[in-house]
Amino acid sequence: MRVIAQRVGPSYVVVEGREVGRIERGLLLYVGVGRDDTEEDATFLAKKVATLRIFEDAAGKMNLDVSSVGGEVLAISNFSLYADTSQGRRPAFVAAAPPDHAQKLYEHFCASLRSLGLKVETGRFREMMAVHSVNVGPINIILESRSRAAD
Repeated sequence: MRVIAQRVGPSYVVVEGREVGRIERGLLLYVGVGRDDTEEDATFLAKKVATLRIFEDAAGKMNLDVSSVGGEVLAISNFSLYADTSQGRRPAFVAAAPPDHAQKLYEHFCASLRSLGLKVETGRFREMMAVHSVNVGPINIILESRSRAAD
């Protein structure tokens, strides 16, 4: 799995003209599921996200995680994180998981974040979404479950 974690202020997602998820402060997560990913990958990344220290403490150092600052999570499914642009000009998405498998793991990832005590808002799986966000920093961190053996 791949996640892009952005430290954000007010952020929300709109589907078909209707707001479906909103947070005031926290993490905007773009979540991609690969063809070979498992529930273990989703659980691993949820723990990594929940403990990621990218919020500033009183001294201005990035020492705090999202729950330490009273933050929330807005998780957006994003198959395009598995785009392959190595050939030609049009991306290929063969490394992305099929929709049923991807949805199952995306939902498991969100449930795992909730089980860790985080408030999680979401977009709508397989829907065209308009994501509105205020990136604070800017801070954007790329996380991958395939690197978990090193953690």
